[in-house]
Amino acid sequence: MAKQGRLEMDSEQHITHRKIIHIDMDAFYASVEQRDNPVYRGKAIAVGGSPEGRGGVVATASYEARKFGVRSAMPSKKALQLCPHLIFIRPRFDAYKAVSAQIREIFSRYTDLIEPLSLDEAYLDVTEDKLQIGSAIEIARQIKQAIRDELQLTASAGISINKFVAKIASDLNKPDGFTFIGPSSIKNFMEGLAVEKFHGVGKVTADKMKKMGLYTGADLKRLSEQELKNYFGKVGSFYYQIVRGIDNRAVQPHRETKSLGAEDTFPVDLTTLEEMEVELEKIGQTVYNRLQRYQLKGRTITLKVKYNDFRQITRNQSFPFPVGDYETIVATAKQLLAATLADDHKIRLLGITLSNFQDNQMTDTDKANQVTQLSLFD
Repeated sequence: MAKQGRLEMDSEQHITHRKIIHIDMDAFYASVEQRDNPVYRGKAIAVGGSPEGRGGVVATASYEARKFGVRSAMPSKKALQLCPHLIFIRPRFDAYKAVSAQIREIFSRYTDLIEPLSLDEAYLDVTEDKLQIGSAIEIARQIKQAIRDELQLTASAGISINKFVAKIASDLNKPDGFTFIGPSSIKNFMEGLAVEKFHGVGKVTADKMKKMGLYTGADLKRLSEQELKNYFGKVGSFYYQIVRGIDNRAVQPHRETKSLGAEDTFPVDLTTLEEMEVELEKIGQTVYNRLQRYQLKGRTITLKVKYNDFRQITRNQSFPFPVGDYETIVATAKQLLAATLADDHKIRLLGITLSNFQDNQMTDTDKANQVTQLSLFD
């Protein structure tokens, strides 16, 4: 068996390629609840949020709820408006973490090169697999079947030669999806892909692209790297690479969380403190939910503010002890915001991040299985 880095040979072009699988569980939290509680099966349920619609956001919605337009990170009030019979369930993060460990054990039968992105999704590099199966497609099939047989859950799989394309592939035919995008198909696939389908392009950026007449990968491909950087900043170089299906990032199984946060760009600039505080409450709820998911607390809270003239500032406050409760996160963010506001202010983006995590909060294994930074963009 060759050393890590030996890649799959493309017989037509004589180019070596990695074999990457992206596994994404289907409506993970909601599916675990439906599996463990028969009364919820076939029902529109939302994990997280508030049944009275008085606050909080949806962490995960079942596919029955998604038919009504309910989505993750949606405020409870809006979710109830879309689906009046929606059932809200309090999250059981210990249960989800236990199931996630079982899923990871299935992955480890085939490779040690596993990079979890969260409890419910991960990249696997199976360029060299433990069982010497040799086919990423067959390995993905076996993993999906094991998850179904052993855990009574479904997962979607994307298979390709790099992480970016594999992740997009896993999202194409959900739920229970299975999509392979081979080397010879990447060019046409990326050129035909709608800009909003590109992982990393959020709603605000997608809307900006469309106003510029950029609707597909082929449209983006017409622009030079410098033009993309001029229009979108440093991320323009990333767009230039991925629209060509180029992603040389390796699957990294030993990465530690450095920070965790969420941010939102607003379609209309915020002009009043009241509006800004309402948005901070929503963002704070998202951050709190994610801290709970990863069982993290941090000593430093950072506020990010971007004004309508594209000036950007960050302000932070550190504590002598780790914090992770919703009230402290939001109250601190509001205090930092109030200290940054000038008389004439128009804000287009707000973000909250926690960092400086406790060293002893997670086991070494847990630390190794976290990604470097977890953020929500656009």
